[in-house]
Amino acid sequence: MAKMSERHTKILELLTENDKVEVTKLSELLQVSQVTIRKDLDLLEQKGLIIRAHGFATLNSSDDINNRLAYHYDLKQKIAKLACESVENGETVMIESGSCCALLALEIAQTRKDVTLITNSAFIADYVRKMPTIRIILLGGEYQKESQVMVGPMTRKCAETFFVDKFFIGTDGFSEASGFTGNDYMRSETVRDMAKQAAKVIVVTESSKFNHIGNVNLLPTKDVACVVSDDGIPSSCEQYLLEQNVMIKKVAL
Repeated sequence: MAKMSERHTKILELLTENDKVEVTKLSELLQVSQVTIRKDLDLLEQKGLIIRAHGFATLNSSDDINNRLAYHYDLKQKIAKLACESVENGETVMIESGSCCALLALEIAQTRKDVTLITNSAFIADYVRKMPTIRIILLGGEYQKESQVMVGPMTRKCAETFFVDKFFIGTDGFSEASGFTGNDYMRSETVRDMAKQAAKVIVVTESSKFNHIGNVNLLPTKDVACVVSDDGIPSSCEQYLLEQNVMIKKVAL
């Protein structure tokens, strides 16, 4: 994947913080011409990361992993490498969907031998399919087209066939009151079903997710053994997680 320029990344961060931003404002904040900003926005729109409108831009809210994979790519790759350190050669692990999880699957496939990867993500299965050292088991179920994951009762039945030591998941948000949260009910329900088949659940995510609360419950904090993220986790969240006996592993921002 092509590396995002620093200015492109900054544009995405500004859109994340403000929902929508005018071209004139972006030009002012980034100290470049409006012509340059429009070229940047054209490129980001081609990548599917943003949506252009007259005079302003907004983030593409689509659940397509390809959209999210490019955002903070370098940071997500660092998080994936750190999460991969807990995976041994010959191990069987479960991985749910998400951009950090996709990069983790790739890191496992590139650096570990004889690992069996069980996933409900058709995207992840395709993402690592050419790696000769990994065995992929794709769980069946109802196919969600945008997120490219399998969900529902059939996925639960398939997952019940297996028991693993580690289950890696992403998250859309977190709060002390709600625990880890998601944005899709069916996907969140499937995560809970898969989590029952694992000794440890490990959340792999950027710290920015700790500034949001998803629409639905994903997993209570007590069901999570470890969080692999970056050092931008709010101190109050970090303190709470440690008090709940959740291990935290961080990479530098």
